[in-house]
This record gives sequence, structure tokens and C-alpha cells, in this order.
Amino acid sequence: MNVSELLILGAAGLFAGILAGFLGIGGGTVLVPLLVALKYAPVEAVATSGLSIVITAISGSIQNWRMGYLSLSQVAGIGFPAVITAQLGAYLAGIFPPYLLLVCFGLLLWLNIYLIEVRKRLTAKKAEGEESSPIPNAQFPMPNAQLPNNSNILFNPTFAKIATGSAAGLLAGLFGVGGGVIMVPLQILLLGESIKKAIQTSLGVIVITAISATAGHAARGNVLWVVGLILGCGGLLGAQISTRFLPRLSDRTISLAFRSLLAILSIYIFWQAWQKFSH
Repeated sequence: MNVSELLILGAAGLFAGILAGFLGIGGGTVLVPLLVALKYAPVEAVATSGLSIVITAISGSIQNWRMGYLSLSQVAGIGFPAVITAQLGAYLAGIFPPYLLLVCFGLLLWLNIYLIEVRKRLTAKKAEGEESSPIPNAQFPMPNAQLPNNSNILFNPTFAKIATGSAAGLLAGLFGVGGGVIMVPLQILLLGESIKKAIQTSLGVIVITAISATAGHAARGNVLWVVGLILGCGGLLGAQISTRFLPRLSDRTISLAFRSLLAILSIYIFWQAWQKFSH
């Protein structure tokens, strides 16, 4: 490993850590394409990204917990099923052809853009319905503090947590992402969470999914430990920076940033898939 590659890896880890804190993703959506561009095999990129995500997610989650923005019960409810499905994802990652793995990753990013937009429309329709419907006992309105936090949950909360965690774990093992690219939209869609809370919970769950997925890949010899540790150290610093600034940003700004990132990455991933297929 030369000096230029070392600097690239450190900078990429820093950037991924900043994204982890701001958008609730482990950083794999950035690190996997980068490692593939540096000529690492896709399965090695997936596995090594997972190691970096472990370090980044722990750093950001500790900071969120210290600031009082992390619900450990919510993290546990989503994280438990993710541990199981992460092992399945790690196994499947070694079976699929590289170009197919990349194509599926790109389609996943498109799906997430759609899911966020769906939730946005559903929330808007619900708000319109509440404004147009008469409010009983208007003389004695319920204080805001007594309203349920997730009054707009669309599905059974237990089922929604299991579905969200299972999908996140599978993707953590399969694509080398922490699962945030699917966890954030699913928490917004199924659990009715605000995007900020979904991001903070997602980062906590990523600690669990990334550890499980990395263990599965390590057992198969796919992890490049030195590369992963360099990326992780940069990510640790980046997550500390971004988690401090997240509460100050508007939901609209965060949502736009999240969807823009997914769109840009999907284009790059499809290009990489074509390169693998044509060769």
C-alpha cells in the first residue's frame, strides 16, 4: 500500500463517517464503490467495508446516546432479527457473480428513493385529512405531550421492527452496507418515525448488523483488516463531527441530501456493474 492509497482510504473513511452521522448509514454505500474502484474484489470490498462500519457506527452511536438521542429498546427490537439475516447475506455474497451483486445494489438504492417519496406523500395526505376533519372536544384539546410518539404507524409495531431489522441484516451481509439505506426509509414508512429519529436509531442498529456481517465474512477470509482499520479510524472522526450537527438541520434538508446521495451512487454502481459484466 503506497502513500496515496493510504491518504485516499483515510479521506474516504472520514467522508463515510460524516455521512453515517448525518444520514444514518454505515458508510458502505460510499466505501464499497471506492474499494471496487481501487481494484479490490467485490466480496473483499463488501467484507472490509463491514469492518470499517463497525468502528464508525460505534463512534456515532455513543455520541448520540450521550446526547440523549438514542433509544436502546428501539435499537434492540430492530437489531435482533438483523443478526440472524446478516449471516445469510454474508453467505449469499460469496455465491453471486460480482456484476449481479452490483446490479442488485443499484436497484436497492432506487427502491429506497421511491420508499422515501412514498412516505412523504402518505404523511402529506394524512396531514390534509386531519386538517379537514372535525376535532371533537375542541374546547379541551389534548396536550401535545400526551400524543403518542408514533401516532402515524402504518403497521403493527412488532412486525414492522422485525421486517426492518431482517431486511437491514440481509443487506449488511450481502452488500457490505450497515443497512441504513433500507432501515431509514422503512422506519419512516412502517413505524412513522421522523427522519432524524430514524437516522439515530439506524446508526445504533448498524452496530449490531455490522458486527454480525463482519464476523461472517471474517470466517470466510474475506476481510482485509489493515484497509478496514484505516477506513474505520477516519470514519470514527467523521461520525463524531456529524452527530453533533444533525439535530440542527431541518428534516427537509436531510431528506433531500439522503435521496440525492442514493441517486448519485446508483449511477456509479450500475456503471461498475457494466464494467464487470463486459469484462
